[in-house]
Amino acid sequence: MIERREFYINGQWVAPLAPRDCAVIDPSTEDTCAIISLGSAADADRAVAAARAAFPAWAATPPAERRAAVVRILEQYEARKEDLARAISLEMGSPIDHARGSQAPCLPWHANNFLTAFDQIEWVRPLGPHAPNDRIALEPIGVVGLITPWNWPMNQIALKAIPAILAGCTCVLKPSEESPLNAMIFAEFCHDAGLPPGVFNLVNGDGAGVGARLSAHPDVEMISFTGSTRAGRAISVAAAETLKRVTLELGGKGANVIFADADARAVERGVRHMMDNTGQSCNAPSRMLIERPFYDRAVQIAAEVAASIKVGSAHEAGPHMGPVVNKRQWDQIQGYIQKGIDEGARLVAGGLGLPEGFNKGYYIRPTVFADVTPGMTIEREEIFGPVLCMIPFDSEADAIQIANDTPYGLCNYVQTQDGAKRNRMALALKAGMVQMNGKSRGAGSPFGGVKQSGRAREGGIWGLEEFLEVKAISGWDSAQDMAAE
Repeated sequence: MIERREFYINGQWVAPLAPRDCAVIDPSTEDTCAIISLGSAADADRAVAAARAAFPAWAATPPAERRAAVVRILEQYEARKEDLARAISLEMGSPIDHARGSQAPCLPWHANNFLTAFDQIEWVRPLGPHAPNDRIALEPIGVVGLITPWNWPMNQIALKAIPAILAGCTCVLKPSEESPLNAMIFAEFCHDAGLPPGVFNLVNGDGAGVGARLSAHPDVEMISFTGSTRAGRAISVAAAETLKRVTLELGGKGANVIFADADARAVERGVRHMMDNTGQSCNAPSRMLIERPFYDRAVQIAAEVAASIKVGSAHEAGPHMGPVVNKRQWDQIQGYIQKGIDEGARLVAGGLGLPEGFNKGYYIRPTVFADVTPGMTIEREEIFGPVLCMIPFDSEADAIQIANDTPYGLCNYVQTQDGAKRNRMALALKAGMVQMNGKSRGAGSPFGGVKQSGRAREGGIWGLEEFLEVKAISGWDSAQDMAAE
């Protein structure tokens, strides 16, 4: 069993001030796989103090040196990517092939996209030809608190820590206590890459302890949080007293609108996307809206696809679906499945209980409900598990109304061969992202939502700008610019 009780503060692994053991559970077996310590507000204070002390020098470091530091972090990843994949698989249940192919590679994918955007930044640029002696300067915001979730753990660390470091900020990371091992490996990457002490710090803890302290800390200038809408509200309230910047990437209830003229694999693609990562993705297409002439056939396809998805241990190779992260999550999803049955939705695949052949582990049967109606609990609330809701619609306007009738607004999906219709739908849907006909967003595209999905924009130039302040300057001596060239 792994024992990792220390925190990474000011360039060193240090013992917690008051040890409080926390078991990390392997969701494939329900066994304890690691022991960490949960930090206190005092541990968070130590990390913030280290970050604050390191900030002036790091903010003044030439951009090229900050860029080189991130390149060295990527070199550490290449040397240890198998360690990272195995840690993610062990602690949160991502099947090992999925952890190797999708989870761990989030770090180089986002980091390289940030480096491309970073190279385009003008740190001091003219306002415009109408004001030749005005300049706009971009400066790091200061010490930032990063609070990340368990479902795509390295994805969210990469989307926060990498742009913070590039921008010239210093940071304190509190990863989810459900998936801390990958974060500690990332801290080792930062250390071995030669980041100066205090630039990156890590304190394990829970939301009520370390998370609340970072949110309210007067020396933290910004909180970047990914997690539940409920926790996002609490963080916003805690941060309000110090007027710090808060960026939130929260839940979702994505609508996947499939018109009758969609390509032949649209339904299958939607089901498999829903079940990816065992449904534990905030941008999952969890509501499948089907144009009525195609509805009965779509239900049949969805049921067949869900029934074909194998469930298995995260430790086994293969394209199967793993467990959900913990018992609390398993119980909650079972409750939603029961609620769907009770409220009259038609269960066409999966259902209650463990899949056949399992007597332990937090495994869920890939589940599909048909004849879901707007307003049902399973249609309104984020389930965060492998449960798909299928809803018929009669017209384009009907589809837009159903899709937008949700408190969330993260990512919606459209499937149709009609280009004009696709474009209309993309502009009408209330979401931060719209993906159509199975096309993923391009490199450097921002990830984020509207409404109760939060309003963060993570990735590319937008993700860097979240960690920068804009300073307006007048009376600039332009002659000095020419002299410096």
